[in-house]
Amino acid sequence: AKAGIKAAIEAAEDLGRDLPIMMSMTLTDLSGRNLSGHTVEAFWHAVRHARPITIGLNCSFGAEQLRPHVKTLAALADTLIMVYPNAGLPNELGEYDEMPETTAGLVHEWAEAGQVNVLGGCCGSTPAHIKAIADSVKDLAPRNIASPEVRTRLAGLEPFTMAA
Repeated sequence: AKAGIKAAIEAAEDLGRDLPIMMSMTLTDLSGRNLSGHTVEAFWHAVRHARPITIGLNCSFGAEQLRPHVKTLAALADTLIMVYPNAGLPNELGEYDEMPETTAGLVHEWAEAGQVNVLGGCCGSTPAHIKAIADSVKDLAPRNIASPEVRTRLAGLEPFTMAA
């Protein structure tokens, strides 16, 4: 992610323009870590300096499995939260069985709890999934951006917050 951030900043400088950075994290296990082992919180602290306009979770699992990680990210990030889960997990044939109404119901819970700003779908999602998601949240307000306490926060694979 940091190499991508550096490349995006250099490209913006080369063009002489500000370019928005939108980034997303894919979790590879249910404990909430990405392929390089970062937790959601550690990833956010490692990339926050880039001031992305969105930070998100994508692919990974279905909405059910992303639930605790969306909640964590929403409490931390002082930017827009985007989430686009898979339509469940693939079956033994590699197909996705989760019905659009199921996905929509789960992401509706995030929106109702004020945890998301941008929603979509990843692997296995169909136009019917996207329509169901849009319909399920159309009357809900987007998330208010968090205002976390100002602290020195560092991140390796785990986050570290220095005491006041």
